[in-house]
Amino acid sequence: MEDLIRLSDQDLQRFGKEDLIRTLRALQNRSTDVMLEHGKLMKDVNRSLQVHLQEIRSLKEVNQKLQEDNQELRELCCFLDDDRQKDRKVSREWQRFGRYTAGVLWRELGLYQQKLTELEAGQETLRAENAELKEIVLMLDEERSGAGSRSSIDSQSSLSGPVFLLEFVY
Repeated sequence: MEDLIRLSDQDLQRFGKEDLIRTLRALQNRSTDVMLEHGKLMKDVNRSLQVHLQEIRSLKEVNQKLQEDNQELRELCCFLDDDRQKDRKVSREWQRFGRYTAGVLWRELGLYQQKLTELEAGQETLRAENAELKEIVLMLDEERSGAGSRSSIDSQSSLSGPVFLLEFVY
């Protein structure tokens, strides 16, 4: 049949009507088969195209969701970075406050230690004075009791007036 298609017009005129009709019908059948096959192929191509278009739509939706998630994550990163900077600033302020407070406490501690040293020196002085006063009182008691019978210090102190002894306990 393909041989007939390649023949020239003069060669075809030599064939009889019946051969030409048979060839024509065969070519028509073949053309119909080719058209049916072409239709099937087009359906397959369209089906495949629809599947691909659906995949593209699905991928676009996924892409859109990922872009939204990406934007949300960027905003969250910006928020966290701002929060981190604020925390860093607050931390520096607290460190400054801590250094200042420590300095104040050290100065006050120094002042309290100086006062304590002064008070201890004053207490030592009072202790020494108390010891001297005690010796004086004992000497006076001995002088008074040297002539008469010795009575208790309490009775003598009631006669001569009150005697104060200052003692500090640590």
